[in-house]
Amino acid sequence: MSVKRRDNKNRVLRNGESQRKDGRYAYTYVDANGKQKFLYSWKLEKTDKLPQGKRECVALREKIKQLQKDIEDGIIDSSLTVLQLVEKYTRQKTGVREGTKKNYRYVLGILKDAPFGSRCISDVKQSDAKEWFIHLNESALGYGTIGNVRGIIRPAFQMAVDDDMIRKNPFAFSLSTIIANNSSKREAITEEQEKNFLEFIKNDKCYSKYYDEIYILFNTGLRISEFVGLTESNIDFTGGCIKVDHQLLVRTVDGHTQMMIEDTKSVNGIRDIPMSDEVARCFKRIIEKRNLVSNITIDGMKGFLIITSTGKPSYAEIWHKRFRKICNKYNKTNKIPIPKITPHICRHTFCSKMARRGMNPKMLQYVMGHSDISMTMNVYTHVTYGDIKDEMARIYDK
Repeated sequence: MSVKRRDNKNRVLRNGESQRKDGRYAYTYVDANGKQKFLYSWKLEKTDKLPQGKRECVALREKIKQLQKDIEDGIIDSSLTVLQLVEKYTRQKTGVREGTKKNYRYVLGILKDAPFGSRCISDVKQSDAKEWFIHLNESALGYGTIGNVRGIIRPAFQMAVDDDMIRKNPFAFSLSTIIANNSSKREAITEEQEKNFLEFIKNDKCYSKYYDEIYILFNTGLRISEFVGLTESNIDFTGGCIKVDHQLLVRTVDGHTQMMIEDTKSVNGIRDIPMSDEVARCFKRIIEKRNLVSNITIDGMKGFLIITSTGKPSYAEIWHKRFRKICNKYNKTNKIPIPKITPHICRHTFCSKMARRGMNPKMLQYVMGHSDISMTMNVYTHVTYGDIKDEMARIYDK
């Protein structure tokens, strides 16, 4: 007659159960691939008292029940790592834009460098996911960046749920419940600040050569990628409009910057933007002052208007750096500093300015190329009390 194995409390242990010398319980089983696996816990039953100094854990027999239920429900015992899962997910996302591919590469890079990336997906609990995001935040990643990471990892784990690899998605929680949203809101500058900024550029010996381009950004609502992608055929001086139908982006291949043409951000991005007389004059000066006509062809397009001193098409990052330098110089030479201005702030300022002046929201949505009217309507929340007061006075006067 075989002797029943017992724990240190003289309880009979079932098949596969054991207790180690340090008091920890273990359960041994063989998975669907014939590999030996283990479950561990400091408690045999959920009513057991946790040993002093040990972290709270699920009792071993509760884990065994869950394992048996997973097997009955067809949940695959997957040894796939977090990195392997996200790689599998991103491989299936074909036909995505270059910006999305860049985000994929960024997240995969984080997972390759982090121990979390080598963890088995079946071992990742929601508390683990939360702790990892907190760790990323403490490692100087901002709320917005972590949100982008979550935007890729969460659907990857949902794919694992749909494939019966795991039962629950450990990333199905709101990021704001664990990390404070401290991302700075991109605010439009005032019309007075815009006027002072443009006046400074116009009179500055170093940066006056960029006045026309920056004036256009402030007065058309163009995205910087749309602006740098403009060719001569996109400017209709007779009809007085800018025909937007593509954007110019860059990607890094083997350490080298490679320019490429993509469709607009959405189908709503394809639009004709009316030009004011001054915007038209700016474009004419840009065309006239080019010392070199760009003969570079990118994805079948040529005749780019916004070029560098060497005749190559300009791109977004070049303008971001220019704006930083101009803002720094402005704040060094003016008593009243100006907020951070970027090409997107120019776009946002134009949108707010048009809203403030009473432009119909649907028309403004078209000019901005917004795919959703709510994006345009959000701009109307940026008007000041003074704007509202003046608008009501104007209506009452009528």
